[in-house]
Amino acid sequence: MTLAEQFSAYSRWRNETIDAVLKLRSWLNNNDVCDARADQRLQYLIERLRADKLTVAFVAEFSRGKSELINAIFFAEHGGRILPSSAGRTTMCPTELQWAPGATPELRLLPIGTRVRTEPVSELKLLPECWTVEPLDTKSTAKLQAILARVSEVNRVTEEEALDLGFKIDPNGEAGLKPGADSLVEVPRWRHAVIQFPHPLLEQGLVVLDTPGLNAIGAEPELTLSLLPNAHAVLFILAADTGVTLSDMTVWRDFVSTGAREKGRLVVLNKIDGLWDGLRDDASIDAELERQVKSVSETLEISEGSIFPVSAQKGLVARVNHDKNLLVKSRLLTLERVLSEDLLPSKQEIVRENTLGETRNLIHQAEVLLQARLIGVKGQLQELDSLHGKNRGVVEYMMYKIRVEKDEFEQGLKKYYAVRSVFTGLSNQLLSHLGMDTLRIETRKTRDAMLGSRFSLGLREAMKDFFQRMRTHIGEAEADISEIYRMLDAMYKRFSVEHGLKLTPPEKFSVRRCEAELNHLESVCHRHLGTPLMLVTTEKRVLMKKFFETAAVQVHRIFEAVNRDVDQWLRAVMAPLEIQVREYQLQLKRRLESVRRIHQATDTLENRVEELKQSELSTETLIGELMELQDGVRRALDSAATITEEDTQPLAIVA
Repeated sequence: MTLAEQFSAYSRWRNETIDAVLKLRSWLNNNDVCDARADQRLQYLIERLRADKLTVAFVAEFSRGKSELINAIFFAEHGGRILPSSAGRTTMCPTELQWAPGATPELRLLPIGTRVRTEPVSELKLLPECWTVEPLDTKSTAKLQAILARVSEVNRVTEEEALDLGFKIDPNGEAGLKPGADSLVEVPRWRHAVIQFPHPLLEQGLVVLDTPGLNAIGAEPELTLSLLPNAHAVLFILAADTGVTLSDMTVWRDFVSTGAREKGRLVVLNKIDGLWDGLRDDASIDAELERQVKSVSETLEISEGSIFPVSAQKGLVARVNHDKNLLVKSRLLTLERVLSEDLLPSKQEIVRENTLGETRNLIHQAEVLLQARLIGVKGQLQELDSLHGKNRGVVEYMMYKIRVEKDEFEQGLKKYYAVRSVFTGLSNQLLSHLGMDTLRIETRKTRDAMLGSRFSLGLREAMKDFFQRMRTHIGEAEADISEIYRMLDAMYKRFSVEHGLKLTPPEKFSVRRCEAELNHLESVCHRHLGTPLMLVTTEKRVLMKKFFETAAVQVHRIFEAVNRDVDQWLRAVMAPLEIQVREYQLQLKRRLESVRRIHQATDTLENRVEELKQSELSTETLIGELMELQDGVRRALDSAATITEEDTQPLAIVA
């Protein structure tokens, strides 16, 4: 199964899952077993599924054939190279290839001058006026190539300007940009590029991230701290004719080995066609490649099974010319097969578990509600059946018993409302520890501390204190969560024992993973911004700018995500009790009304019994339908991403 076929099947599986969740949501609303909070949770789940993306990042030093590999894997059907791919430097800035529904084919370019601003790229994406936009003519390969070649444009600036833009300067060109004979430094003209291109894989949610070489990578911390770590797969490209150079090793150590998941980190040994010199037979070539793979494995400390020799150039030629033998010889299919077999199934499992967990919880709540409703109806039927042939005094006694039960329940409600009040206070306290206002205060404290520091050690301590204070807030939030859980667990048990409500223990929750993300971010920040050399050689204002552009922005994203999760949990953890309390009150009211009507007119008894029997049958039917919907969601989630005949058709490029 090729990557294109596998991704098409994955996209179809995701759409089927969305349909199943939409059907569940509609049913819950139509049958009055879904409150506003549950409906909001389902809406959020559907939005997450629709926005689901799969990011594959290509990372390499210059002239390793990175853009050629992207062309060979994704754009060969277009009949030629789409991304600029030639000797020397091509992609000079981080470039995202994607497609959004309703988008226009275009190239969006963010000028390098925006680096003097405080906003990160993620925020500048929301400001259209900051970008240069070039429309793409998808009917002409030549015009596409001409426009997309702009990602390789450069400017020549003074050393001071280069430093202001965040680039390192090194007269030897080893640890930074090397000034030319005219003392000017060549820097990328663009800071970031986004290519909106109507390709079938991009339309289905694939995002391809093409990164620049070492010096340009290091100049854009957001790429290091956000884009690469969040990629689902990172392909690190080496050249077979050079092996692992010093700059390759720097890119691997600083930006790849610590930023990608182990399973999604692959090494591509490109340009193996250099061994096809006509003087060696296939066995000799294979032996040489085995030696190179072993050497790379030892140097990078990665398993040999994660290293793939390919010829991107020959793979592209083979696909353009429909040469199957050359395609096999290029070994491109082997790399694609690993991507399809490892990457997508693991992504599918994550989506599956998240979706199943959310829907299972809501379905269980609905089932418990319907079962409580059914028990209430059966209880009323029993009560009314016991009144057949009874005198007026017995009916009056039944009314008295229900009123007593209602009074006892209302006494329990007073405790419930007291718990609600405490719950609200603890929830507000919890959100204050994790709230964005708290984060803004801590960020301002850190900025003031860094401004007031006279020595590099003070800068480092300010950054360290920032992360420590954020961890303290997370610890306090975790304590609040534990207190909320203990309180609600006790209340759930009380109502279950005293009033017979069918309540399972509340769902547990933790924000400790947020702390793990902070720890990882701090280690990356220390490695790139807090080293003694960086602290000594970098101006304070530049270091602060980098810190607040990257680390502080990433912490903001972490806290935004955890705030959303906490809000969802707070809504969900009270919902079962609230629903059951409302349902129990309604059942008490109906029971009392039934007996009162019978007390007033004996001929009402038979009619009411018949009504209750119909309600019993209707509720049992609803429970059956709910179980069918649950099975439908599970079937959609459990279905493997298999290929249909439609999936195996050649990919059509929009013209």
